Amino acid sequence: MAVIDAPRSAAEHLSYDDLYARWERGNWRSTELDFSVDREHWQERFSDFERKAALWNYALFFWGEDAVADNLSPYIDAAPREEQKYFLATQQVDETRHAVFFRRFMNEVIGIGGSDTASTLSAIEPELTWGFEKLFDRLDEMADELRRDRSRPKLAAAIALYHLMIEATIAQTGQHFIQSYLEQREVLPGFREGIDNVAADEQRHIGFGVKLLYDLQKEDSDCAAAVAEELRNTSRFSLALFVPPGWDRRYTECFGYTLEEIYADGTRSMESKLRAAGMPLEELPGPPIMPLDMTAEERSERVIALLSAGFLGEKTGPPAADPESQRLLFDTMARTAVSDGLDGPRTLQWEFRDAPAWHLRLANGATAAEPGRVEDADLKLRCRYEDWVDIFSGRLDPRRALATGRLRPRGSVRTLLKLPSVFGG
Repeated sequence: MAVIDAPRSAAEHLSYDDLYARWERGNWRSTELDFSVDREHWQERFSDFERKAALWNYALFFWGEDAVADNLSPYIDAAPREEQKYFLATQQVDETRHAVFFRRFMNEVIGIGGSDTASTLSAIEPELTWGFEKLFDRLDEMADELRRDRSRPKLAAAIALYHLMIEATIAQTGQHFIQSYLEQREVLPGFREGIDNVAADEQRHIGFGVKLLYDLQKEDSDCAAAVAEELRNTSRFSLALFVPPGWDRRYTECFGYTLEEIYADGTRSMESKLRAAGMPLEELPGPPIMPLDMTAEERSERVIALLSAGFLGEKTGPPAADPESQRLLFDTMARTAVSDGLDGPRTLQWEFRDAPAWHLRLANGATAAEPGRVEDADLKLRCRYEDWVDIFSGRLDPRRALATGRLRPRGSVRTLLKLPSVFGG
């Protein structure tokens, strides 16, 4: 285990004792929120579609709060210091309180669910998106992994998943979206008070996650690689979490926000938290989690284009195969590939049975993709275009594709063996 001196970070200004003290000062009661006016506003100030869209959004929050409350115990066990365990215990209380708040609103204002939490969760389950289900399945898996492995790198990966991906990137972005339109419209005062309290709690949780990641990396330099791998793998499906039913953009635009704006906010949040934790996005080991040469707005537009084309997220049919879409796919591969582990420049050739050929020249600082074949390819990959898209998206394991003959390589075995480090697969 290597121990390093991490660069100075905003996390150095936080202390576990202060974070705990903030929890004591910020306590609130979810059972005492007054929803009497909210019931009137829900029926009279929201259109039928706005109620449908709001339910979809609030359902994701309620299910998520219940899930994280269930999965915090192994985090407490794995934390190496008592002060860290104490704070995580307060966070478990917070997440339970958040779940009670959302359940009350579902029951008393929207009028769904039964007399217990399980029945209300069952009532909202149809609202969950594919990306949401995949992300929280991963949280369940991580909790089990953390029970078996309490090492610092595993804990760092778990904190990255929970505090950075789920809380800082997804939940905080969604909270800001909800807070903004509730305030602008001056509606749902009880729910608005509750969501403001939830947001304040989550800000404290995120601060703890940033602080703990910073401390873990100082104690074990392998933590950065564990964080990078977890975020890289998880982002392949978490990016699809906010895809609305039927790709109907009205689900967010009826409240004044585009999907691009929401995704850009999430991107900025992730990047700022990583930097505060002493793990800047551009310094994480391995292929970048997202293109480093793009603004948050450009990354947001690209992610939504990749999702729309079927290159990421749930598979609902064949991927887009027009020339512009293919260029988007291979340009993204070029922007997120790393060639540091290769002995000089390498050229990869894709020979698709159902689409035009493409090639990618891997050269540090000059990687680029172009349509067509080249004679000097170091490695040729023969497969169906659709199968390669499924490998890119994480829906098909490349090892399985090789074993079943769906991916047939020819050429440099050394280059083939290096592909996981080039693309992070």
